[in-house]
Amino acid sequence: MAANLNPAPACFKADVWEHFGFKKKKESNDLDKSVAVCKLCGTNVKYSGNTTNLRSHLKRHHLEKFKLTEDPKQHRPRDPKQTTLDIDGGCSHKFPSASPRSQKITESIAYFICQDLRPYSVVENPGFRRMVNAMEPRYPIPTREHLTKVCIPGLYSQTRAHVKASLASAERVALTCDGWTSRTTEAYVTITAHFINEEWELVTYVLQTRDMPESHTGHNLAEHLTKAVAEWGIKEKDPVIVTDNASNMTIAAEEAAFTLHVKCYAHTLNLAAQRALKITAVARLLGRVRRIVSFFRRSTTASHMLKEKQRLLRLPEHKLMTDVVTRWNSAHDMLERFLEQQPAICATLLSSEVRKTEKDLCTLTESDVTTAEEVVSALKPMKEATQYMSKEKTPTLSVVAPLQDTLINGLKPIEGESAVIKEMKAAMAGDLQKRYIDLKATLHACSAMDPRFKSLPFLTEDERQEVYDGLIVEAARLSMQPSEILWSVDEEGTANARADDEGMASKEDEDAVDEGEQFMEGVRSQGQHPPPRNPRPSCPLAALLGERYGGGAAQTKKNTQEDEAKEQMTRYKEADLLEVKEDPLVWWKEHQYQYPLLSQLAKRYLCIPGTSVSSERVFSTAGDIITAQRSALLPEHVDQLIFLNKNLKTM
Repeated sequence: MAANLNPAPACFKADVWEHFGFKKKKESNDLDKSVAVCKLCGTNVKYSGNTTNLRSHLKRHHLEKFKLTEDPKQHRPRDPKQTTLDIDGGCSHKFPSASPRSQKITESIAYFICQDLRPYSVVENPGFRRMVNAMEPRYPIPTREHLTKVCIPGLYSQTRAHVKASLASAERVALTCDGWTSRTTEAYVTITAHFINEEWELVTYVLQTRDMPESHTGHNLAEHLTKAVAEWGIKEKDPVIVTDNASNMTIAAEEAAFTLHVKCYAHTLNLAAQRALKITAVARLLGRVRRIVSFFRRSTTASHMLKEKQRLLRLPEHKLMTDVVTRWNSAHDMLERFLEQQPAICATLLSSEVRKTEKDLCTLTESDVTTAEEVVSALKPMKEATQYMSKEKTPTLSVVAPLQDTLINGLKPIEGESAVIKEMKAAMAGDLQKRYIDLKATLHACSAMDPRFKSLPFLTEDERQEVYDGLIVEAARLSMQPSEILWSVDEEGTANARADDEGMASKEDEDAVDEGEQFMEGVRSQGQHPPPRNPRPSCPLAALLGERYGGGAAQTKKNTQEDEAKEQMTRYKEADLLEVKEDPLVWWKEHQYQYPLLSQLAKRYLCIPGTSVSSERVFSTAGDIITAQRSALLPEHVDQLIFLNKNLKTM
């Protein structure tokens, strides 16, 4: 085939021309450079001035030749004493995949992918492979399939076991739940867990992010929550659920039989603020500001002029902000930034360069500026409350009652205020006052267990005492669980268990009985006798009347525990108040042995978050995972990546 072909001119330097040539034109001796001919199979390949078509032909029909063309180094003879490099620049003598060094690097790559939200395909990127081979040439880089099917699932199983063990040690577990939709229009439900560990640290885990294609009705969500509680083994932890104010979440909490359902306070503040922003005068003001901000964001000339005016007037070189419908605080931020840059904005809009392109756009009037300042001032407490309630490392439910009282009192009309501000305050106060009516007792108890707010100044004396008395009873009741087991051995050597309080028998009691039987079996097998106990004389009269007239050990213990709880509560109330800026968990860690009964109660209340922000924060993380380039991720992989991204730091 190559006999009738002419080689490519010497100016054609690409290696691919080794396998292609040209025929001559019939009417002249010139080469016909419009068509290249393959020397291997004689196929005519269109030539347009580059070698793309030629390389594609080799890759499709002569793969071995293509590889040699792409890596001409393989033509060179190799010195057998010389260490060779592979196509990625790595050493030919690789670590075994099961070697400790190799496994450690693989685990680090998996951690890198999960923690930095990198795609699985990063291990195939030339830059990544070059970097790894430079650091450790002997390491065999795993494939994307190996990461997907082995490495990440293995890391997930390991982290999941750690999380489950941590949950098992919790006094009580609080859950948050929320739903969201990915850019691929797949519906997911995220569940997070919160508890206080033995070191009095507030621990937060993302338990799962599962796809839920069926309708998000209350019944379907209840089934989803029930399965999650069983799967993570927290049914015995008296779990609490925190969600937004949606009706389907309320129904789900009821059907899933949660003992306590708390509605997100950040969502409550959002609803109240949205009511204020819908007032006609405020909505009109926001519309004017939004129009000006949008003009600066789309006009390069106006944006450049604004920067010049900011420097000239010595203002912070901040960009203007626009609001988002779903986030009320973005309206506050938009107005606040606009007022900060008002002199520069006014000077820019009056400049001749800007007037040429936008003649009808005017800045705010003095009256509008005054109203904007008042609106920002009225919304500021709501924003500060939202920011504090969005924290994850400090207790927040205990803050709801004091915040609610402070905000409502601060929204009372003041003489001399404009009609717009009075209307705003009335709208926000009216919305806040109708919230948490059925949850007041829990909120007050939670605040009482927070050493910053234990004085409950927002309640009357009788209401305060009622809260303290309820906590005393609850602390005494908790100290009786699980019931103390009294062991006796009958004449045949069988261990018998009797709970002090038969009316409080539970699964924990049954477990204790089983443990007692195992203990007694071990004692008998070693030829020992159980610890001696004072014999109880058999008496028919005692059997008939003992429960009513004999006092009973259970009742004695109950009275003792209540007295102890009352004494601890008295000392707790007399102790100095903790400053609001301090961490109540640090205080309880230092004083837990002074108030053993109350500290147990504090763990149960202070672990409950006041918002469902934790599950909502997963949405932004998920947005970084399910990108346009990674839209084909399976829901199982989405769950694993989000779980590892949020929980790996606890390992």
